[in-house]
Amino acid sequence: MNYVYLLRCADGSFYGGWTTDLAARVAKHNSGKGAKYTRSRLPAELVYFEEYEDRTQALSREWHLKRLTHEEKLKLIEQSKAEQ
Repeated sequence: MNYVYLLRCADGSFYGGWTTDLAARVAKHNSGKGAKYTRSRLPAELVYFEEYEDRTQALSREWHLKRLTHEEKLKLIEQSKAEQ
C-alpha cells in the first residue's frame, strides 16, 4: 500500500509526504531522521493520510497536496475528521 500524508509540525506548519509504511515514516520524522524540514519543527503529528494501491497515483496526489495553501490543508483535515 502507498500512503500520502500530512504532518502538523510543532510550529503549526504542515509537511506532506509519501511512503509505503506510514507508522515507520512518522516515527522516523519524530526521531529527527526524517525530512530536513521536520527536523527543526518537532514533534510532528500525523493529521491526515490517504491510501493508494498505485505508487504513481500516490506521488501525483502528494504533488497536489504540497501545492495546497495552509487554509486548504486545514479544510481537508477538518473534512476528513467530519467523515470519520
